Amino acid sequence: MVTEMTPEEIKIKKPYLNWGLSEKEYNYICQKLLKRLPNYTETGLFAVMWSEHCSYKMSKALLRKFPSQGVRVLQGPGEGAGILDIGDNQAVVFKAESHNHPSAVEPYQGAATGVGGIIRDIFSMGARPIALLDSLHFGEINRPRIKYLINEVVAGIGDYGNCMGIPTVGGEITFDSCYAGNPLVNAMCVGLMDQNDMQKGRAQGIGNAVIYVGAKTGRDGIHGATFASADFADERETQRSAVQVGDPFMEKLLMEACLELTHQHQDWLVGIQDMGAAGLVSSSCEMASKAQSGMELQLDLVPQREPNMSAYEIMLSESQERMLLCVKTGFEEEVKQLFKDYGLEAVVIGRVTSGHQYILWQHGQKVTDIPVSSLTEDVLEEQVPEKQPQRIQTAQEPITWLAQFDVEHVFYQMLQQPTIASKKMFTQTYDSQVRTNTVVGPGSDAAVLRIRRTKKGLAMTTDGNGRLVYLDPEVGGKLAVLEAAANLVASGAEPLGITDCLNYGDPHDPEIYWELHHSIKGMAAACRALKIPVISGNVSLYNENNHQAIYPTPMVGMVGLIQNLQPRATIALKNAGDQVYLIGTTKDDYAGSELQKLLTGSISGKLQDFDLASVTALLKKMLTAVQRGLTNSVHDLSEGGLAVAAAESAFATQFGLRLEVDLSDQQLFSETPGRFLVTVPAEKTAGFTDLLGSNAQLVGQVTAQKTLELKTLTGCYQLDLLQAEKLWEEAIPCLMKSKD
Repeated sequence: MVTEMTPEEIKIKKPYLNWGLSEKEYNYICQKLLKRLPNYTETGLFAVMWSEHCSYKMSKALLRKFPSQGVRVLQGPGEGAGILDIGDNQAVVFKAESHNHPSAVEPYQGAATGVGGIIRDIFSMGARPIALLDSLHFGEINRPRIKYLINEVVAGIGDYGNCMGIPTVGGEITFDSCYAGNPLVNAMCVGLMDQNDMQKGRAQGIGNAVIYVGAKTGRDGIHGATFASADFADERETQRSAVQVGDPFMEKLLMEACLELTHQHQDWLVGIQDMGAAGLVSSSCEMASKAQSGMELQLDLVPQREPNMSAYEIMLSESQERMLLCVKTGFEEEVKQLFKDYGLEAVVIGRVTSGHQYILWQHGQKVTDIPVSSLTEDVLEEQVPEKQPQRIQTAQEPITWLAQFDVEHVFYQMLQQPTIASKKMFTQTYDSQVRTNTVVGPGSDAAVLRIRRTKKGLAMTTDGNGRLVYLDPEVGGKLAVLEAAANLVASGAEPLGITDCLNYGDPHDPEIYWELHHSIKGMAAACRALKIPVISGNVSLYNENNHQAIYPTPMVGMVGLIQNLQPRATIALKNAGDQVYLIGTTKDDYAGSELQKLLTGSISGKLQDFDLASVTALLKKMLTAVQRGLTNSVHDLSEGGLAVAAAESAFATQFGLRLEVDLSDQQLFSETPGRFLVTVPAEKTAGFTDLLGSNAQLVGQVTAQKTLELKTLTGCYQLDLLQAEKLWEEAIPCLMKSKD
C-alpha cells in the first residue's frame, strides 16, 4: 500500500513533479480551482488527468487546425473513436493509438495491450471490430536488443489480435537509427456498425448506476499516462509498473457482452466507455464531464485482485479489459446477469449525482471531493515557444543529384533495404483471414475487406514517413496524408477520413514544437484538399531516449469506401501484353529517399513542395479509372520509386515488364509523390488515356518472362526478377538471424 503524504507534506516535498504536474499547475489547482491543498489521491488524479497523454494541454491548440466536420461525420474527435456514414444505415468506426514507451520497456505486453485498448475504443461505440492495422518503427536491425524488440512487439500484436478473432490486415514497418531507444508502436482498429447502435461515453440522469465490468483492478499500469508524458531514458527502462498486462481471452468475453448489451438492450444503457489511459479516473470523470453531471463512487466496491489497495492505486491503475457503464436505475440486475452469463463481474460502484462534484469514498472516508470540470475542462493549456531547426534553415536547395552508381547493383541493394524488403516473416504471424471478410491482406498498397450482404468494401491503410517530416515538417505532413490517399485510390476506394498518431519528441524543446506545429499544418492542408476529416487520433510526445528525439513521425490511418468490389485492382501484374503506364511527373526527389540513405548512409536536404490541387485532381482521375474497371493492376510509387514499384508488381506472379522511360538512371529511384504504375488491358487503353490525358505516359508492356527490362535516357538494363524476389524475401530473415 502506498504511504501517503499529508497535503502539507505534498506542498513541501512536491512529489507531483515526478508525476508530470508542474509547480505552476499545482499552485493553480490549490489557489484557483480548489482554494485548498489537495490530498494525496486528489493530487494523483490531477497529475494523470492533466498529463499531455490525457489532456493534450500542449497540443490542443494545434489539433484545432484539423478539419473534423463533413457530410459523413456522425462522430468526430472527443469520444472513444470516430464514426463515418457509409450509407445503407451503416457506419465505419476507427481510431489509432500509440503504445510507445510501454513497448520500449516490455515490448510483448506493451504491444499487446496497445491492441487491446484500441479494440475497446471501437466496441465502446457499439461497433464490432473487423480489422487491425499497425505502424511500427524500429532502429536498424544490427543489435540483439533491436531484434528482441521487433520479435516481441510483433508477437504481442499477433497474439492479441489472433486470440480476439480479429484479422490484422495491414500496416507498415520501417527501420531507422533514431528509433533504436524509443520504438514507435501504433495500433489502429476499424469497426462496422448499424447507425442505430451508436453509443457515447455519457454518465447522466441523477441516480443512474455507474457499473464497473470486466477484469479486476491491480497495481499494473499505475501512472501509465504520466509515463507516456515524459522523456524516456535508460534509467526508466525498467519501469515495468507503468506497463499493463493483457488477457485477450478476457477481452473477447468483454467485447461480446458489451456488444450484446449495446445491440439488444439499449433501453438499459445510458453510456459506455473504455478504462484506458488513466484507468477508472479518466473514464468516470470524462463520462460525467461530457454530460455535465456529478458522480459519487464507492471504491470499496471496485473489484480488486490485490490486497490493501489505496484509493490512489485503484483510481490510477491501468489494468486491462475493463469498461465503465452508466445504466438506468432499475436495470442493474439485468446488466449484472448479462455479464455473469459471460463469466464476468458487473458491480455497481457509484451513482450519477446532481451538481458537478466528483466524490470518492473509501473505508467510510471521503477521499476526494473536487469539481468534475477541474480534472477535464480547467486544464491549463501551455504556451510553448517555437524555433525553426537550424538544419531546415540551412537546407535551402533540394538535392537534385547524387553520385553516379551502377543501376543493376543498386536495384538489388534497394530491394534488400529493410524498409523496402518483404515483411512476410512478421505479417505471417498475424491471422489476416479470420472471419473470412479479407479480400486483400498484408503486402498490398491497402487492405480491403468486404461488407457482407452488400457489394461494398472498406479499404484501409497506415502511413508515415518520419524522414520526410524531419527534413520539412509541412511538406512531409502533406505527403503523409497523400501517401495514404494514394494507397486507397490504388485499391479503388474513395478516401473517407483519417485517424492519426502524432509521434514526436519533447514538446518543451522549441524546435520539436515547431515540427509538431508545421507538420499538423501540412496534414490539415492535405485533408482540406482531399475534403476528408480527421475524426479521431492521439498525440504521443516525449519520444526520446537519453535526450535524443525520434524523427517527427505523424502516422496517418485512413479508411476508404469501395462502392462495388468488382472490378478490383491490386498491385500484382495480371496478363502478358497489358500496356504499362506511368502516371504523374517524375522529378529529382532524393532528399530523405531510400536511395539517398543507401548511397550516403544518412538523409539530408530540402524537400520540393508541390501543388496540392494538381495532385488531388490526379488522384480523383485515377480513382475513376480503377472504379470503371479500366486497370488490371495499380501500384503507387513511394519508397524506392519506379524501379522498386515495378519489381513489387511482378513479385508473386509469372510475369515481367519491358519498360522504356524518358528518365535518367537516378530517376528510376526518385520518390516524387503522386505517381502510379498502372497496367491496362489493350482493349481498354483508349478509355484509360481519354480519362488520364497527359498524366498517363505509355512506358511499356507486361511480358511472360520473369525479367525487368529497363531502358532509360542513358542506359539499358535487364534485371532478373527471380533473383530480385529471392533477395527481397530473404533480406530481413537474414538480418534477424545474423549474429552481431
